[in-house]
Formats: sequence, C-alpha cells, structure tokens
Amino acid sequence: MPPVRQWIRSPFDPEARYGRKRDIHWVGYKVHLTETCDEEKPHLITQVETRPAIEQDNEATAEIQEELVKNQLAPSQHLVDAGYVSAKLILDSQEKHAIDLIGPVHVDPSWQSRTPGAFDASQFQVDWQAQLATCPQGQQSNGWYPQKDSQGEPVVRITFDPKTCLACPVRSQCSKAKNTGRTLVLRAEGRHQALQVARERQQTDDFKSLYRKRSGIEGTLSQGIRSSDLRRTRYVGQAKTHLQNVAIAVATNIKRLIDWLNEIPLASTRHSRFTLLLLPA
Repeated sequence: MPPVRQWIRSPFDPEARYGRKRDIHWVGYKVHLTETCDEEKPHLITQVETRPAIEQDNEATAEIQEELVKNQLAPSQHLVDAGYVSAKLILDSQEKHAIDLIGPVHVDPSWQSRTPGAFDASQFQVDWQAQLATCPQGQQSNGWYPQKDSQGEPVVRITFDPKTCLACPVRSQCSKAKNTGRTLVLRAEGRHQALQVARERQQTDDFKSLYRKRSGIEGTLSQGIRSSDLRRTRYVGQAKTHLQNVAIAVATNIKRLIDWLNEIPLASTRHSRFTLLLLPA
C-alpha cells in the first residue's frame, strides 16, 4: 500500500484527502485563515492557505508566515491555535521572521508535572555546555545521550546514577522506577528553553488577556460557513478550491470594510438564556 497521504478518497477528486478533527470527519481540504485583530480597525483577512485535509495544522504554520512576509503583512505577534505551535516553530518564527508565535503549547505529560510536590523536568538545572543536569537535591547526572525522537527531531536523554537515586530520601517524588535512576528526555537546547518559557508565559494574566484576541478568528470561520458555505467546495482540485476560498475571504473583507465605514460595531459573544442567568447583573 502507498503512504496514507497518497490514498485517493474520492472518485470525483483525486486530490481530496480524508480529514478528522475530534468527532468531525470529511473528505476534501483544510483552509487556514489569518486576520488582523486591531481594536479600532476592521478585522480583515490577510492570508488564506488551502491544504490537504490529512495534514496537521502545524505543517501550514511556516508557509503561512512566509506568505505574510512576502506580502509585507507579517505581524509582530502571531496568535494561533494550539495545533499550530511547537518549540521548533516558536524558534523558527523568531529567528527567520522576527515574529512572536503565541499559542498554548502542550503541557508536560509526565506524572511528576501532575502531582503536587513532585519533581518535573522544569525543576532540574541543565548545563548544556558541560552536558550535565542537576536534580533538586543537588545530585548531578552521569549520562548524556543525544538521540532522535519518533518524529526524527533531536532530543537528549539524561540519566542519573541508580545508587544515588535509590538512596534518595525524596525518591517517591521523583521516580517510580524500581532498579534505575531518574531519566530525563529533553528537546535540544534552544527548543527546550523556548518550550519552558512558553509554558511559563501561558500561565500569566497578560497571556490570557492577549490570547483572547484570537477568538475573533472563530467568528470569521462561522461567518464564512454561514454566508458563503465555506465548508463545501464547488470545484475539483486543490488549486480551484483555494481560489474559491480566496474569493470568500475577499467578499468577507468587503462586507467588513463596509460595516466599519458605516460604524456598525462588531457583534458581541452570544450567550444562551441559561448562561445569562448565571452572569452578574
């Protein structure tokens, strides 16, 4: 069998692919929209990206930013959904385009990060030049092994001496291994540090206040679906489907610009009658 990305899913469109997001399934494409979010200006769509439905969202991030830079529309801050963010993309956005990529990064999945009082990776001090890690009890690692993860991305596996770990008085807060010492698997230096900074930032009130602006894109998708049937392609092939998506974006921009010139305010978030009963008067 060929790779799943090459599977033809429809006899009517050989380029269409199978897509799934939570409980939604479809055959076709994905459209990624980027818009401005200035408070006193109309929210206009600045970039449209049409991709095969089988692709992950983060595969489109780099091309979206390259297109924005090419058209001199690159933002200083790029607010995105969690699916568009990774440590690599955060670094690449800053280094290549001076764009601050902002979105919720995945949290540490280890049991230590979910257990109060336990020692997760963020509590270990890492000296990348000396290739040493120091645990919260002051003990240093005895092994440093550069490797690749399942996606081919560089990681480093750090090990601690089993004898030292087995005799540690707080071992139950650090490791559940019965015969070995604590092991850490960290991303490469720049990515690890970027990930730690992003995790800390997304816990702050400033991040939450700024990230609220991204909610406007959900209204844009809803507007495109309701007014222009964005979820249904009228054509065969990715190129023509992309042209349709661009036309819908242009129509949306014209409508929004007219509303702005006529001083029609943006719609507020809708609440059900039950929710309104819970809101303060």
